[in-house]
Amino acid sequence: MAKPPRIVFYGTPDFAVATLEQLVVAGFTVAAVVTAPDKPAGRGLKEKTSPVKNFALLHGIPVLQPLNMKDSGFLEQLNLYNPDLQIVIAFRMMPKLVWALPPMGTFNLHASLLPQYRGAAPINRAIINGERETGVTTFFLNDEIDTGKILLFEKVTIAPDETAGELHDRLMKAGAFLVLKTVQQIVSGEIEEIPQETLIVDHAALKQAPKIFKEDCRIDWNQDVTTIHNFIRGLSPHPGAFTEWNSADDGIYSLKILRAAPEEMEAACQPGEFLTDGKSFLKVAAKNGFIHLLELQLAGRKVMNTADFLRGFGRIFAETRGI
Repeated sequence: MAKPPRIVFYGTPDFAVATLEQLVVAGFTVAAVVTAPDKPAGRGLKEKTSPVKNFALLHGIPVLQPLNMKDSGFLEQLNLYNPDLQIVIAFRMMPKLVWALPPMGTFNLHASLLPQYRGAAPINRAIINGERETGVTTFFLNDEIDTGKILLFEKVTIAPDETAGELHDRLMKAGAFLVLKTVQQIVSGEIEEIPQETLIVDHAALKQAPKIFKEDCRIDWNQDVTTIHNFIRGLSPHPGAFTEWNSADDGIYSLKILRAAPEEMEAACQPGEFLTDGKSFLKVAAKNGFIHLLELQLAGRKVMNTADFLRGFGRIFAETRGI
């Protein structure tokens, strides 16, 4: 292999840490990491550092935390580290004067099989849409988000009951090894670049992965049970699919549903009505059957299984009129 490159790594969450660790273990020179600024969090508003920063400090890697990536001070620091190659994972959009800096380029790891599911929430959207397969892709950055030339990819099967959190962890590990392989092939000159345009047969068939907001997470009980089940697991554990229970005394209870099971059948109940024995099961009527609620979280409370939830909060359902 040719001389190992000096790498500057960009990332913030745990998803990026697995790859950073893989690079360090493999012996690559990570000259610096760029991550989000510290933010006050919790009741005491104590400064919270990102998982990537925590890892970097533990391993003696310099950390840059620019508020503005076009700031001259940040750009001067970045040039001092003289990167040959830059790697980006779960980070914000970068200006061209940053991603175009290193001679070997800047590449990104995306949690989908591009060009499908471009955007901020590819893991969630793939499960919500009922996909049976997804994957991870490395690609060179260009002027448009998630559209650069593909380097490598790896397919990953999605299990029927798998949640977004579970898939996230598997893609995180697959992505770490894919990035390592990508770096090795870039250095050896074996890498081949695939324009995404050559993989697009019908633009109308492209599925997008836009950012998910709170109101996007509200469950529509008028849909069929398969659609609702995919919706719940696609948002679990974060941000969490939710519904609201209206009690007889006009109280409103916000309830996240983190794990569920579909039951297709003809039901006399109207969508949104619930059935429970008050002890072991709680299910909600949908368009063509029921959704069994298996893991729930009342606002401000911990996650519980159905039996524990009914022991503590079964009174809510004894007095409600449905959803």
